[in-house]
Amino acid sequence: MTRRQLLIFAVLALGVLVTALAVVYVTYMVRGQTVLLQAARTERDALDVEWSRLRLEEASLITHARIEETARQALDLYLPQMSDVRILEVSPDEQR
Repeated sequence: MTRRQLLIFAVLALGVLVTALAVVYVTYMVRGQTVLLQAARTERDALDVEWSRLRLEEASLITHARIEETARQALDLYLPQMSDVRILEVSPDEQR
């Protein structure tokens, strides 16, 4: 082998070595990012489950029966009896 061929061989061998190290480094980085991606997906799924649970809870809290029960217990409100109701009639002249 001539000196020139030996130099070309050394440069090509160094190029192959650098490329191999770059492949190893990129593979390592991809694996690390894959772990982060999987953790983010797991967190997203947990948050989706929590969101669904909260929507169901909200739906149960805003039902008419629940609101009426809360009004009776916490605020001591009740439906008026017919004797408590007063009906006022307004003549058309008094509406203006």
